[in-house]
Amino acid sequence: MDSLFTTFTWRALWTPELIVGLLIVAFLYGMLITKWRSRFKGAEPVPFRKKIYFALFMIALYLGWGSPLYIAGHLMITIHMAQMIFAYIISVPLLLLALPKWFLEAIVNKIKQWKVTKPLVFIWNPIMALFLFNGLFSFYHVPFMFDSLMQNPVLHSFYQYGLFFAAFLMWWFMIQPLPNYSYLSDLKRILYIFLNGLLITPACALIIFAPNAMYETYTNPAVWANAMAYCLPAGATIPYDMFSGPQSFSFLETRMDQQLAGVLMKIMQEIIYGITIAYVFKEWLRKEKQQDGELTISDIPSQMRTE
Repeated sequence: MDSLFTTFTWRALWTPELIVGLLIVAFLYGMLITKWRSRFKGAEPVPFRKKIYFALFMIALYLGWGSPLYIAGHLMITIHMAQMIFAYIISVPLLLLALPKWFLEAIVNKIKQWKVTKPLVFIWNPIMALFLFNGLFSFYHVPFMFDSLMQNPVLHSFYQYGLFFAAFLMWWFMIQPLPNYSYLSDLKRILYIFLNGLLITPACALIIFAPNAMYETYTNPAVWANAMAYCLPAGATIPYDMFSGPQSFSFLETRMDQQLAGVLMKIMQEIIYGITIAYVFKEWLRKEKQQDGELTISDIPSQMRTE
């Protein structure tokens, strides 16, 4: 790990341009919940927990799209997979939990005024979200696609933004931050979360059970150097000794590194989706208590209940 900080410059390691972008987002969020709050109908003070969610969102997105993990992710696919977990599995639900409901309602009402409802109906629905994120995630890990994107920073950035939007869409239906716009009942939300976990499994299985290391980014020094060149400032020397040999950064054989990456994604996805199911179930019970004054499970079809 020390070689990472001694080999690369501060700019290459800490992604200052991303820090600036995130600071701008943090400033806008601060203005939204303070000075600009009065412009929104029904606006209320933002609870402290939402501010914590936002701070954690910023940290998770920075770890996913920048920080020293960005360079290290070009040296080990396990670290690259950890970045994806931070960017799309952790940061997005934190963002949804951080945004005030009155702000989200204002955005939804404004979109309705733009008369773009019909196109949004096609995009903004649970089935589209289910297949869009898991499809983009799976396609990303096809070897040819992965190696091509890693060597093309512009396409890679656009793909990242597309993944983030797809993750936002998917998490919207899992968390449903606006009670007035609940597309799925609580029981269906739990099934929906389970299906998301199921659909991501083939990509993880491909990575885990492949007989050989699949990605040239981590096996071919020429491809690796081409990908690494876009991470470094112009004119910087490619540190080939970190790719292989005694000074190599990776402490795992390439195929084992790939297997660990797949296992890491699957385990972390299961843990976070499990926490989400617990969150949905807690909301479900709370609503039942408020509605009936006692604990019932009204969302279960009547033919499945026992008298």
